[in-house]
Amino acid sequence: MFRTLNTPQTWIVTLSAAGILLVTMGARQSIGLFVAPINAGTGIDIASISLALAIGQFVWGAAQPFAGALADRFGPERVLYGGITVLAVGSAITPWAGETTGLIVTLGILSAMGSGASSFSVLFGAAANRLPLEARGAASGIVNAGGSLGQFIFAPILQKLIQALGWMGAMWSLAVMVLAALPLIRNVASEPGPARSSTSGDGPWQAVKVAMHDRSYLLLHAGFFTCGFHIAFLVTHLPGEVGLCGLPPSVASWSLGIIGLANVFGSLFAGHCVTRYRSKYILFWMYGSRALLIAVYLAMPRTEATFYLFAAGLGFTWLATVPPTAGLTGKLFGVRHLGTLFGLTLLTHQIGGFLGAWLGGLAVTRYGDF
Repeated sequence: MFRTLNTPQTWIVTLSAAGILLVTMGARQSIGLFVAPINAGTGIDIASISLALAIGQFVWGAAQPFAGALADRFGPERVLYGGITVLAVGSAITPWAGETTGLIVTLGILSAMGSGASSFSVLFGAAANRLPLEARGAASGIVNAGGSLGQFIFAPILQKLIQALGWMGAMWSLAVMVLAALPLIRNVASEPGPARSSTSGDGPWQAVKVAMHDRSYLLLHAGFFTCGFHIAFLVTHLPGEVGLCGLPPSVASWSLGIIGLANVFGSLFAGHCVTRYRSKYILFWMYGSRALLIAVYLAMPRTEATFYLFAAGLGFTWLATVPPTAGLTGKLFGVRHLGTLFGLTLLTHQIGGFLGAWLGGLAVTRYGDF
């Protein structure tokens, strides 16, 4: 797998993109740890907090195609600087959001928009345009693994910070950690793309028009919608489910961390498979294994071991669907507008994510469990 990354430059681009995704996805995927502390500290009910995070799921996805289109047209450097800065600002001002509307603005819009603008669509597009064709599959797996490693690192750290500093202090600490990704941007996007006319027939929205008439592209959207629904449900409400089972909060943080660690290996494996097998078959087995695993999990006793085993099993394919989905998009339409077209699949993913996060909050509010 790694033999295709055969120059120092390919490694610098790949590892820098992975480092940026480590920070932005680590911050985003650990936000469920703040639900109970915000509820206890502000009195905002769980359903309202879930609504803010659900809006964040949608905004994160909605930002992807627009950020991708801006990066495709003007180059990714300014988009990444802006995204990381907005993510840090959204985290920093969240402690002053004393009501639902404030949380919607800070976590639901600002943090989500910043994370989306410095996430998969822009990073994958930037890396793909600076890497040779034979290196892209392996690189996508490594970059994706960076996002998963971020979840493994951030979840236990943030849980400890919440316990030591309170949720406000932990949120301010998160803002500082996010800014650590800024120096990596020039390694990924040091060569801004030339400005291109938006009226060109080869523009990103012309590419979207063509793609939307392709059945394979539409089926990618359908699969990613389902993926987004159950991932967002779990990352938002797993801490609440752990609490309902009478287990300590550390089980939730370690479960999220195990998901991230397992997906490091899953992402690397996915990147390896993309270079050897057809991506549609890889996606078939990933989604099928998830369905089987969730069915087994529902039948198991609610113990710490069950949560950890479930986290490891699900984590192996958690974000590992991203390399084959991006690979299929690039195969169908090329990399010229990959940021835009892959960003749209992520938007569909996050529409599913919005429903997963929001309906989970409604379910536990109305019925007392998930």
